[in-house]
Amino acid sequence: MPPEPPREIGSEFHWDPAALLSAEQGGLPGWLPARRALYATGCGALSDLLRLLAPAGRLHVPSYFCMGVAEFLSAQIPITWYRHLPDGHGPHWETLRVADGDVVLAQNLFGRDTGAPWDTWMRAHPGVTVIEDHSHDPFSEWACTSTAAYAVASLRKTLPLPDGGLLWSPRGLDLPRPRGAPSPGAALKLAGMLLKAAWRDGRPIPKDRFRALQQQGEQELLGSTAPVSAVTAASLPLLDVTGLRTASARHAATLAEALSSRTAAWWVSAGGPFRVQLECASESVRDALLAHLAAHGVYAPVHWRQDRDRLWSGDEEAADLAARMLTLPVDHRCGPGDVRRIAEVVRSFVPSRVAGAA
Repeated sequence: MPPEPPREIGSEFHWDPAALLSAEQGGLPGWLPARRALYATGCGALSDLLRLLAPAGRLHVPSYFCMGVAEFLSAQIPITWYRHLPDGHGPHWETLRVADGDVVLAQNLFGRDTGAPWDTWMRAHPGVTVIEDHSHDPFSEWACTSTAAYAVASLRKTLPLPDGGLLWSPRGLDLPRPRGAPSPGAALKLAGMLLKAAWRDGRPIPKDRFRALQQQGEQELLGSTAPVSAVTAASLPLLDVTGLRTASARHAATLAEALSSRTAAWWVSAGGPFRVQLECASESVRDALLAHLAAHGVYAPVHWRQDRDRLWSGDEEAADLAARMLTLPVDHRCGPGDVRRIAEVVRSFVPSRVAGAA
């Protein structure tokens, strides 16, 4: 018999009952704000919040950010950009030119930033509303001790849930509330998660079956302002977020150390609890590395492409980095063998064979 293909690493989450604890055990005491609104998506929560704040001035968005979210929000409020790059130096404050009545979207990019600089900035600009985006680490110290007017986190990107956008006000301000029925996209995503779990257990389920459900679910969920699904609402307080975060941080640190020597092909950007970023020498090298990883069963996302023919930040440095970076999918699902395999696959990549490589 031919050897079984290696287990897939990355891609969408599967449904994992082991990620749940009893109510008595708890996950991370106090991480869920007492007063909160749970939406199907973080983007939808932001959209509803901006409607509550209207008429606002402009929305200031980091230049290294999800362009799909920015484009969605630009339909209801004028967008402008300030520089925040994945270089570990935080926002470039001189590019954040605000007026009273404006709204600023602050981002904990890849879960590596701290809240202290933003606390100082907010005290100096009391006429500006700051919304913090904690999607890359919803239970960081910054998220749990925030002093911003509002905070939001898209949950399904870091937690094994079919949907979920958490909105809260650290200052106790009024929140919008989702209306209507849960998005059908959540049911599609959950079906895909369940089938993927069975597939991982060796059941004879075609991979394209759950992939189609996942993709259809994502399309349905895009920008949804519906309430969160019953599954996510019930599971969220029971998630072992301490265990998930600790495992992810440990695996990310191990992988970053294994790839720590800078080469002509990439250099490693790490420090947050979730996943590891590689900055490649060129876009062609990045895309070839993505294909090389996928050919070995490692599915690495890109955060985030900027298409200059559509809405983009106008920040050439941010767009250049977005064209050269990828995220290695090391998280709580990985074991030590998976981490070693990711490192081996990356190290086996030969950038000199890529046409147009720097």
